[in-house]
Amino acid sequence: MGNLRSRVLAVLLLACGVAASARQAQPPVPTVPPVAAPVLVRAIEPPDRPLPAQAESARVTRFSFLAYGDSRGQADGVELQTGHGLVVDAMLEKIRSLASTPFPVRFVVQSGDAVVAGRDGAAWNVSFTPIVERITRTAGLPFFLAVGNHDVTGMPVGDPGRMPGLRNALAATSKLIPPEGSPLRLSGYPTYAFGYGNVFVIMLDSNVASDAGQLAWVGDQLEHLDRARFKHVIAVFHHPVFSSGPHGGVVVEPPTLAMRNLYEPLFRRHRVRMTITGHDHFLDHWVQRYDANGTTYRRDDIVTGGGGAPIYSYSGEPDLQAYLAAGAASALRVEHLMKPGATAADNPHHFVVIQVDGDRLSLEVVAIAGTTLAPYAGQSHIVLSDRVS
Repeated sequence: MGNLRSRVLAVLLLACGVAASARQAQPPVPTVPPVAAPVLVRAIEPPDRPLPAQAESARVTRFSFLAYGDSRGQADGVELQTGHGLVVDAMLEKIRSLASTPFPVRFVVQSGDAVVAGRDGAAWNVSFTPIVERITRTAGLPFFLAVGNHDVTGMPVGDPGRMPGLRNALAATSKLIPPEGSPLRLSGYPTYAFGYGNVFVIMLDSNVASDAGQLAWVGDQLEHLDRARFKHVIAVFHHPVFSSGPHGGVVVEPPTLAMRNLYEPLFRRHRVRMTITGHDHFLDHWVQRYDANGTTYRRDDIVTGGGGAPIYSYSGEPDLQAYLAAGAASALRVEHLMKPGATAADNPHHFVVIQVDGDRLSLEVVAIAGTTLAPYAGQSHIVLSDRVS
């Protein structure tokens, strides 16, 4: 009997030891880290004196505004955008120098790619907003953003991948742009318009250039615009119609193709005077001329993507045969007025000053401190007119 008990006890002890060994041999169950809550994007604080109601500036015909694009940094969400900060330094100096002239700066437009990843709330709060508030709070100027692909992605309207960046972009600019429900705002889109003096500006989302709702809204704005007052209509968006950089040349990206096919006929029909874009990180300048009712019209297409993002350089000319053929009825022709440089050193970070003087526009390009940019026959300034004074 004693031997039986001993054998049973031995078997039980052996079984316990095997079970303990099995438990020790099992890999530890990994702990799942908690999902970080999305960073709430705070609104950029507006200037104390926003752009006046359109009726209040109806008689204004002489002023300036600043334009630039592509401010995204290489450490967005961690630190301030260094290159963007240098561009704004130069802006503040130019704003001060023009304040007592007949052409004071009245607002600033940015053509997109504010941050490297718009879905990241910290990128807006930490890296972008404090710099833009030097424009809105220190200089006291209205600031208007047209979103780029890095801000909201290139996904179509309603796509879940587009929504985080769109929410953040709208949150950041919520105190700067017309509110939802305004006749100057397309509901649910970062697409809006504003007027000052004799200039009317449409800020549209070229990431969704093929979207029928946005196209119809822009067409309606142009169709019902008071052209007796608004001599200059300017469209600001991210993807250029023409470019000679890595996003242009032989490359025709879908948003660019949609802008050419859908918006360009609309812009010609309504005599849009200028487009301001970015996407390629340099200065590029094209001029389109076309005829209608015995008159030749001019449009300047400015690519000003030197707002602080990594610099690009010239890569080649686009093939415009199909585009020119589509506009043959209006004798459409395109001039590449100035080309970007062949190296990054030739294309410093910069912004442009658009001067409005009645019916005439002129442009000045301003590079950041320590660099120069004089692309117009050795000059930084050019009158945007074919008329002989």
